[in-house]
Amino acid sequence: MSSLKEHAINEHVINKQGYTRCYIAIGSNLADPVAQAKAAITALETLTASRFIGVSSLYASKPMGPQEQPDYINAVACVDTRLAPIELLDALQQIENEQGRVRKEHWGARTLDLDILLVGNEIMSTPRLTVPHYGMKEREFVLYPLAEIAPQLQLPCGQALSALLKDCPRNDLAIYQNTE
Repeated sequence: MSSLKEHAINEHVINKQGYTRCYIAIGSNLADPVAQAKAAITALETLTASRFIGVSSLYASKPMGPQEQPDYINAVACVDTRLAPIELLDALQQIENEQGRVRKEHWGARTLDLDILLVGNEIMSTPRLTVPHYGMKEREFVLYPLAEIAPQLQLPCGQALSALLKDCPRNDLAIYQNTE
């Protein structure tokens, strides 16, 4: 996605207008996962107090939890937002609920999962939200789409995304559909 790469992903994490650069993981494996992911992207494009920057291709991945569930469609989106992290979480959970998300089983099948991966260079841990996302460094379905839109990204801990990719097998992760 050349226009996103040209947008200087790593520069000006918090810019003059008070926006913070955020990355959001998108995942679905129920109720037409491609349509669910695309509807989530459309919702992110109109997020309150935010500017949609771009999104990776859609990727097909095997389930991380119980294997007796359909494969997933995953992507990573980039938004600049003025929302506080908890406000962003609330907005994402509202999108999930509007798309029929029911929380039954940890790592179980779902219509939509929106996870905040990064909020600028913030490091935080609250009962509701941990940033950077606690599992992002090991998950191919997060790292590869993230690298597609932010190849030069440095995590708040100082670790380069490119270094994480070297130790992360693809595990049959494949581009399902380009979103351009």
